[in-house]
Amino acid sequence: MGAMTRPLPLLVFTDLDGTLLSHEDYDWSPAKPALDALNEIGAGIVMASSKTAAEMGPLREALGLSAWPAICENGAGILPPQSAAAVEKSDYGEIRAVLEEQLSKHRQQFRGFGDMTCAEVVEVTGLPKTEARRAKDRAFSEPGIWSGPEEEKSAFLAALSEQGIKAREGGRFLTLSFGQTKADRMREVIAQFQPRHSIALGDAPNDIEMLETADVGVIVHNPHRVPLPALTGEAAGRIRRTTQAGPEGWNTAVLSLLAEFGLR
Repeated sequence: MGAMTRPLPLLVFTDLDGTLLSHEDYDWSPAKPALDALNEIGAGIVMASSKTAAEMGPLREALGLSAWPAICENGAGILPPQSAAAVEKSDYGEIRAVLEEQLSKHRQQFRGFGDMTCAEVVEVTGLPKTEARRAKDRAFSEPGIWSGPEEEKSAFLAALSEQGIKAREGGRFLTLSFGQTKADRMREVIAQFQPRHSIALGDAPNDIEMLETADVGVIVHNPHRVPLPALTGEAAGRIRRTTQAGPEGWNTAVLSLLAEFGLR
């Protein structure tokens, strides 16, 4: 979707679960009018998610976005255009080793995807079995579920930090990585394509830096989680919030911004 022309009118960076994809069933069809409008003006759409490259490749193809890079595992990796695999070295084994060797006393309270069977990943995500296998095919980060009390969670996060590992709250999981963010990769992509405008859409704490980095950030309503706090630029209108959830909110926000930018 979208030819890589110069100057590029617009780059859209979008979270997936709870944003472009419905939280309940991962459907994106309500966003199709806005996706078609972006295609018509030659805009770029860059998916930015905690999902793995293995998950994002087929989804990117289904959405017609294979000409654009995708930001995977919360910014820890990037999936180049037309590629099936991210190119950076894997951090996953090191993260798992820290969990096993340094943080053993917390292991019963944090269950990562590496601790789960494929069937268990299906249960906690609602993904089909094939997609759950792809979700377990990790290179840079470890999502999981914290089941202990909040005071012990703070100790867990502090211990991770001592090992250089950051924890980010997403739409469903606590995800561990060596600290890269979606915004880090977003800046790289913007520097490469130099769009006239940039938009970022997301719904969770791990989207905040990305939302604040774009020319305009859109917080997509997610009734399944506590709303994000007021963000930098929100009072001035540079960051907005949708009233509709998921792809419906995404669609309305993007169409409105296209009109605001004079691109429709």
